[in-house]
Amino acid sequence: MPSIFEKVDKIKPLYDFTYKVVMVICKLLLIGDVCITSMAVAGRYISFIPDPAWSEEVVLTFMSYMAVLAAALAIRRGAHIRMTALDRYLPVTLIRVLDVVADIAVFALSIIMIVVGWQYASGLGAKGTYVSMPWLSRFWMYFPIPLAGVAMFVFQLEALYNDIKKFFIKED
Repeated sequence: MPSIFEKVDKIKPLYDFTYKVVMVICKLLLIGDVCITSMAVAGRYISFIPDPAWSEEVVLTFMSYMAVLAAALAIRRGAHIRMTALDRYLPVTLIRVLDVVADIAVFALSIIMIVVGWQYASGLGAKGTYVSMPWLSRFWMYFPIPLAGVAMFVFQLEALYNDIKKFFIKED
């Protein structure tokens, strides 16, 4: 009879797909940043290339998306800064418990990012516009926080599951 972990492990492709989608979004944002910045810099020195007034605001917005989405990607890879200096001196069970506590804390942060970030994006952000693009709502400037919160929620859910699984499944 398959264990509960074998059944739940079958949704790993969903996490893989989510990771790939977020990674593609980050790559597209980076390409957009490089292209817009290159055009803006070239436009300052080459007369026939336009230097759009909106370039700085768009580049900064793209960077804010990339920063928070990349942080969410780091959760999946376990690439965040961690305090592991004392791990070799602590019992394995205590380390696993501390990992679960840390997972719960990050999980809570992701929920706060979704709720409060959405309140800011739909409240404060929806009321303003970009200075150089008065037709575009500042919602898009605040939206990276709840978006990254959703990505963090998904990836942290997987991390929490994997850390709980360590209590029941022996590592090879």
